Amino acid sequence: MKQERIYPSVQITKKGEVSLRSGHPWVYEAEITAVQKADLITDGCLVDVLSSKNRYLGTGYYNSHSKIRVRVISTNTNDTFDEAFYRRRLQHAWDYRKTVMGEDVSCCRLIFGEADHFPGLTVDRFNDILVTQTLSLGIEQRKDLLFPALYQILREDGQEIRGIYERNDVAIRKLEGMEEGKGFFPLDGVPTPESTVTEICENGVRYAVDFENGQKTGFFLDQKYNRKAAARLAPGRRVLDCFTHTGSFALNAAKAGAEHVCAVDISADAVKMAESNARRNGLEGNMSFREANVFDLLPQLAHEPGANFDYIILDPPAFTKSRQTVDSATRGYKEINLRAMKLLPRGGYLATCSCSHFMTEARFCEMLRSAAFDANVSLRQIEARQQAPDHPILWNVPETNYLKFYLFQVV
Repeated sequence: MKQERIYPSVQITKKGEVSLRSGHPWVYEAEITAVQKADLITDGCLVDVLSSKNRYLGTGYYNSHSKIRVRVISTNTNDTFDEAFYRRRLQHAWDYRKTVMGEDVSCCRLIFGEADHFPGLTVDRFNDILVTQTLSLGIEQRKDLLFPALYQILREDGQEIRGIYERNDVAIRKLEGMEEGKGFFPLDGVPTPESTVTEICENGVRYAVDFENGQKTGFFLDQKYNRKAAARLAPGRRVLDCFTHTGSFALNAAKAGAEHVCAVDISADAVKMAESNARRNGLEGNMSFREANVFDLLPQLAHEPGANFDYIILDPPAFTKSRQTVDSATRGYKEINLRAMKLLPRGGYLATCSCSHFMTEARFCEMLRSAAFDANVSLRQIEARQQAPDHPILWNVPETNYLKFYLFQVV
């Protein structure tokens, strides 16, 4: 006997159906053609998604404030969306991280949104602190269930967790009809930590992480193994680390035995944090720090005495967060890469990346070819890498595939 569905439903276009059947979990406003039991629909509630022929396609969170009208969380008609369902999903995410991260599981991304079937939710672990960011209303309304369950799963597995901190100070929440804010999530029987700074160790390098005021959730975990790969080229070299932020690439290079590392960032606070992390690791002796705009600095270094770098690392922020600005972002990426290629001697090394999924791999590679042509150099590829596996890529959700990272020798 066919199971009677208890949720209101929406019908979608053929285009939307094709997308959903291919595995992409978003249903856009323009794809909805009809609504059934509309009086039962409230923002954040669960709705079934049906084809034009009333065939079940999936169930997800509805939000009239968002252009992504439904975020599908299941395509299984037998799923019941109770506490056991969510706990099972959380357990799967934790088991996956233990498998792919091994001893690095104490400092990694535990939940990566759609890739873990928790749309709009990020959870980063910084040793004994979990930092969350919630960007969908459906998850926001269920965090009182999700966060204590995740805390309990980790505790039951012997993991020491002192608290959960919410970093919801992002404007995109307004598009989902939510307010901005940040602070510790209350856990029954767990005292609120007094400090919003903790220490982590990544690749043998120790960092102070300000998870209240740092960018995103406080530290960028996705480049963990790219930093290790970049460090392998550093021994004996003079390294220029551009857009250093907390100094992560620079510190990995210095620890690996670079002759000297100059870390550059436009933010005075970032430079101070990088300097502090260098002292924390006893690496300040072969490092220098510079507050500067990289776009201005690279051409300036071409005429500056003593600027004889033979290894340049470019780890810029996302120059584009929409399709409308990809062209201008491409020009920005090309400028810094062109300048770096011109600055390097033949035989020097270049690490370069983009963290915007709108900047596709094909477009990024074409930009690098164009920059190399204009710089009159050739690029000898050493490695092509992506984000760490705690940020898993779903092949049917291109938004999860965002980080491009290349190591080259410039010849």
